[in-house]
Amino acid sequence: MKDKILPPDYDQFSIEELTEKANKIIESLERENDLSNSVGSYQELLLINNIIEKKFYKNFKSIGEETNKKIKEITKKNENTA
Repeated sequence: MKDKILPPDYDQFSIEELTEKANKIIESLERENDLSNSVGSYQELLLINNIIEKKFYKNFKSIGEETNKKIKEITKKNENTA
């Protein structure tokens, strides 16, 4: 029975590190002649892509929340001075 190799915990990596890893996988896939040997690499690439998307969404949501908070603070200041 084959032991399943678990992927590293990509959630701990930064977006830049994940992008670098994805680029390396893409480069190795481009050099590969037999695509049947590349299924694992494609799956890993998809996993990394999903994690990058989640991190972008999380950052986007955080920026939106901070912006709304600042807008409310500015609005309150303007109401108090008027």
